Amino acid sequence: MSIVVEHDKRRHEILEKALDVFIEEGFEDVTYQKIADRCGITRTTLYVYFKNKRDIFNYSIKQFLLGLENDIGELRKKKNISHTEKLIRVMTIIMERLEEHRRLLTVVLNYVTSHTKDDYDPSYRVRRRTVRLRHILTALLVDGIKAGEFSPDLNVKDANEVLYSFLEASAFRLVVLCRSSVNELKEAMKPAVRGLAVSGPDKH
Repeated sequence: MSIVVEHDKRRHEILEKALDVFIEEGFEDVTYQKIADRCGITRTTLYVYFKNKRDIFNYSIKQFLLGLENDIGELRKKKNISHTEKLIRVMTIIMERLEEHRRLLTVVLNYVTSHTKDDYDPSYRVRRRTVRLRHILTALLVDGIKAGEFSPDLNVKDANEVLYSFLEASAFRLVVLCRSSVNELKEAMKPAVRGLAVSGPDKH
């Protein structure tokens, strides 16, 4: 096994154990030493992989978003499905990934709420992290309009907001309401997307 692969494997193991510590202790109360102890390594060794606890937190989010964007990017390239069905599948993928990463979402919520007492805008931080995701949804809507499948009068900004609200609701149900899945929202999302099509419900 190459050094690079071994390094990446260890980073992943650290991320998984660090998430447990963040969930148990809360972001503010977690120390670098606590993470090192949970991983069974010294602080010096941990520094080889991450600069500090915020670096671990940011890297977790980055990895999640990059994996998500990669999956969505592959789906967007497909030519054999309608734009309506493509958008439904993209939304479904995102919602499924949120289900799979409930632990990370829990840490993100803890991080955001722990800073609400400061001169801090949590919504700005969330928007900054998810701006690429919003751009992908916008691109899918524009693709559908250009193909004549969605109405040329469709307000892309408003449609994007509707789609994104399903994702926000999913995160809320998973983390705050402690639901194990968001299947109801997935089903509710489908007719909302099909309603964007000029010809009505998608036939594909």
